[in-house]
Amino acid sequence: MEKYFFVFEGKTFIQRLTGTLLSVVDEIVLVAKNAEQCRRFRHLDNITCVNDRVPGLGPIGGLQAGLHAVGGDEVFVCACDMPCISHEVVEYLFSVLDGYDAVIPSWDARMLEPLHAVYRRTALVAYLENHDSFSLRQMLRNLNCLYVHVSTLRHIDPELITFTNINKVEDLEKIGAERSGGADERF
Repeated sequence: MEKYFFVFEGKTFIQRLTGTLLSVVDEIVLVAKNAEQCRRFRHLDNITCVNDRVPGLGPIGGLQAGLHAVGGDEVFVCACDMPCISHEVVEYLFSVLDGYDAVIPSWDARMLEPLHAVYRRTALVAYLENHDSFSLRQMLRNLNCLYVHVSTLRHIDPELITFTNINKVEDLEKIGAERSGGADERF
């Protein structure tokens, strides 16, 4: 299932993400599973698409590929199935990076948002060069992280819609109904 091509409010997820992020970041690097999938993104302006260097590693593999293509040291990492990312939340996460390796939104000690977070590229590259785990949680344990409870972001995003993750069409229909006030809106 290629969720990044789901359409929400007239745009594909990937168009929504890139449109939002272009107002916050200097460059966008999209990581695809292979060169064929990268070709499907050629129509998008202002992005660089790279494919996994080592297939099948999941998010860790995506991070490795993306970090080798990005130029800056402060990076925002997100999943492709989060169509409602708030540029204000992303700006806030960048603003509190300071001396940390990462700023990770958290719901509680166990529920973290490592794929909606800001990282220092140099720290991630150093970890990924010598890691023995494909777990994002293990990666975070090895970084100097600032955990920002999501409640502190409610002044920016009262409903915390920025963290909405769409895994299936039913999730998309639900968020569409919520945003339209319950009406049966088609996307």
